[in-house]
Amino acid sequence: MPYNPSARHSRWKQAVYQVVFEADTHAGQAFDVTLLWAILISVLVVMLESVQSINQQYGPYLRALEWFFTILFTIEYIIRLIVVRRPLGYAFSFLGIIDFLAIIPTFLSLIIVGSQYLLIIRTIRLLRVFRILKLSRFVGEAAVITGALKASRHKILVFLTSVVAMVVITGTLMYVIEGGKNGFTSIPQSIYWAIVTLTTVGYGDISPTTTLGKALASIIMIMGYAIIAVPTGIVTAELSRPYQKTYKHVICHVCQATDHEEDAEFCRKCGEKL
Repeated sequence: MPYNPSARHSRWKQAVYQVVFEADTHAGQAFDVTLLWAILISVLVVMLESVQSINQQYGPYLRALEWFFTILFTIEYIIRLIVVRRPLGYAFSFLGIIDFLAIIPTFLSLIIVGSQYLLIIRTIRLLRVFRILKLSRFVGEAAVITGALKASRHKILVFLTSVVAMVVITGTLMYVIEGGKNGFTSIPQSIYWAIVTLTTVGYGDISPTTTLGKALASIIMIMGYAIIAVPTGIVTAELSRPYQKTYKHVICHVCQATDHEEDAEFCRKCGEKL
């Protein structure tokens, strides 16, 4: 049989692809578990670096570890681009973008001081745990929740628009009632107070002093508790509807899309055969 370097190269890519992108083999599981530990440790390093007392004593060691993990993740990212069939498809996928954002802050820190703390975005990469532990049922449940949110997005948009109008009106009323002498120095400042009060956060940095202002504040607080139930009811109503579709957690080897229907033979996103 004649030597075929391209076929051998393809087999090499396929073998590496199964290790890097799949978790069905022992090598793939070991790779992903090692990756998760590396992510956790790198995030811990970034957190410790932000503690001034620790940074003063162990700063050089922490920065060395930070660069070590960044180089490690950079090599991993390049390998993923090499072995995937469509590199651009992976690069612009959700996980591909997160993988890129997980390494770029360290390089940016050479130009912008402090940007390395954005490496905390690496925690999003822990989403791969669903694939590693084969928690496909959780992926299916996540698809149900996503479907409910999509189905109720117009209602939620109308609700949020009403809330915005409400805080603008009540904030303006409070500005008229209290005025600048009581801390309500402008309409935007008063709207800020209305948002804080309506959401029941209540920082207390601004508060009404007049009787009418306190009465309006009381109404807004009571309305805040009522408003919390509205989006919850909207989404719950959508969740209570029966969803007949079941999902399987198969990763498309071209675009990395997941959440395909149980009987799907082709990718829902790019049409490639699963």
